[in-house]
Amino acid sequence: MRKIFFACLILFTGSQLVQAQTQPMSQRMAETAMKVWPDTGRVHWTYEDAVVWKGLEDVWLQTGDPKYFKYIKARVDKHLNDDGTIKGYKQEDYNIDNVLPGRSVLMLYQVIGGDKYLKAVKTLREQLSQQPRVPEGGFWHKKRYPNQMWLDGLYMGEPFYAEYANAFHEDTAFNDIAKQFILMERMSRDSKTGLLYHAWDQSHKERWSDPKTGKSPNFWGRAMGWYGMALVDVLAQMPVNHPKRAELLVILGRYATAVAKYQDKQSGLWYQVLDKPTGKGNYLESSASSMFVYALAKGVRLHVLPNYFRGVAETGYKGILKKFIETDANGQVNLTGTVSVAGLGGNPYRDGSYEYYLKEKVVTNDAKGVGAFIQASVEIERIANLHKANNKTVLLDSYFNDERKKDVTGAVVPYHYKWEGRDNNGFSLLGHIFNNYGLETGTLYQAPTAANLKPASIYLIVDPDIPKENPNAKYVEPAHVTAIQDWVKQGGVLLVLHNDTGNAEFKHFNTLMSRFGMPFKENSINHVVGQQFQQAAVPIPAGNPVFKTAKKIYIKEISTFNLSAPAKPVLNHAGEVVVAMAKYGKGTVIAVGDPWFYNEYLDGRKLTPDLENFKAANDLAGWLVDQIPTKAVKK
Repeated sequence: MRKIFFACLILFTGSQLVQAQTQPMSQRMAETAMKVWPDTGRVHWTYEDAVVWKGLEDVWLQTGDPKYFKYIKARVDKHLNDDGTIKGYKQEDYNIDNVLPGRSVLMLYQVIGGDKYLKAVKTLREQLSQQPRVPEGGFWHKKRYPNQMWLDGLYMGEPFYAEYANAFHEDTAFNDIAKQFILMERMSRDSKTGLLYHAWDQSHKERWSDPKTGKSPNFWGRAMGWYGMALVDVLAQMPVNHPKRAELLVILGRYATAVAKYQDKQSGLWYQVLDKPTGKGNYLESSASSMFVYALAKGVRLHVLPNYFRGVAETGYKGILKKFIETDANGQVNLTGTVSVAGLGGNPYRDGSYEYYLKEKVVTNDAKGVGAFIQASVEIERIANLHKANNKTVLLDSYFNDERKKDVTGAVVPYHYKWEGRDNNGFSLLGHIFNNYGLETGTLYQAPTAANLKPASIYLIVDPDIPKENPNAKYVEPAHVTAIQDWVKQGGVLLVLHNDTGNAEFKHFNTLMSRFGMPFKENSINHVVGQQFQQAAVPIPAGNPVFKTAKKIYIKEISTFNLSAPAKPVLNHAGEVVVAMAKYGKGTVIAVGDPWFYNEYLDGRKLTPDLENFKAANDLAGWLVDQIPTKAVKK
């Protein structure tokens, strides 16, 4: 019996190992990170942890697995007192490194709320307000490094600054954010190579600085990596019509060109000192290589870099996997080849010489390298399917669903099933999934017309208002029906996520749905008592044409359909049609009687693991893209 037990144990362990090795590399390295840096209670507010946290957040958004979110929350909570003060943090140090962890605190506030998170992010925002600056307006790297700007500091401060500005409506902050990048590039860029020196001393007094220019002597790989990551992260947040955006795009283009130029042709990687590949002792370095891959891949995904740089990023990523990724006997992946630290000044003094950059230790599983590698891995995974929709648009209705409320700033803002919403009722995760298929997300605040629907390939209508939700509820009228019907007929793909009786308007809305043979019943099925989620579980039979990987999903309080041609059922449950679709002209309509794909049911924090709504959302996104005719709805 003991022999049989151990044989079974070996088989089980072996199957677990095989399964782990087939996971995407981002998930495998995330597992390593959570083992290497467990929740031990160590309290040290550091940017190094923050790079890992951001990587784990990216993996959470890619998987809907709550273990990554729980890890981040547990680690952040260890650093915060109940009143929101940050343990060990001293604003008077004016160390811009200390701002970076605020990104994870802000994420937690946006997802789950809480005064302590709000207090902490406001504290970090206050630091930026008071941070000492050079006369031209750039942030000092630290109070103890007066008049100095480092490339590192752009990543430490600006992405948080931009995310905060968006969250709290500080639109003018983007003027200041753009200034930091523009000034840093102007003062640190070398015109011959296009590379950026590690730092710039405005006073020209530091021993490491050039007496004429103030520039440090060498091009350190990770410093340029920080700058590039910061730039694409900020561009993801920056309003598309901001007057300084064009200048940042030019800077990014110059940056990417220089990075590509200094990519090692044989390995696809980058050197510790970028411009001296044959220099004595120089070596290929993993954190800089990961950061360049991230910046280029994300730039391509955001359409702020030409597709050419996708090849540069993918070649670099393959190089990282080949040279720097090692797998131990337990199946754990480890990242080698990361320089532990590099800085300027201080005691003992760091002079920024070529010899200095090569004498710092090179280590395995350094947080900066691991965090950057996880983020790079996710971006490589995200660009894999961009070609499927090729920058077409999914347009979210915010005319029929136009609920509004005051936020923490007092501003009246749209809420409830919006792309920007990261709380339970938001659609941020659905938007993330759509983006993975090459779809751009947009919002239509006006009534649908032939003109404003024309740019869209997919139009999403969710939960039209009723007076108890919105005193100014707008109903579907004949002109709207005609516009939407004609748009679908020409090749548009209409996705409808309605609601059940008592929470939705049916009379007017069914004038639209009847055109496609799928009016909703005024009913409500799949009720749930408390947390008994299985009461609303809907199994998906094998071979479903839309939901090809999800086997069981959760939909509660659904309105169902009365179908007629051309509509057909997609999914039945308890004698009712819960998902229906219709081909209409060159277009397609698919509908569900529940908002369903909001964050609460996708992000894994609420439902049991057997309820595969996240998989179902990915299945649906892929299916929707496949329904878009090749030449439908010209832009």
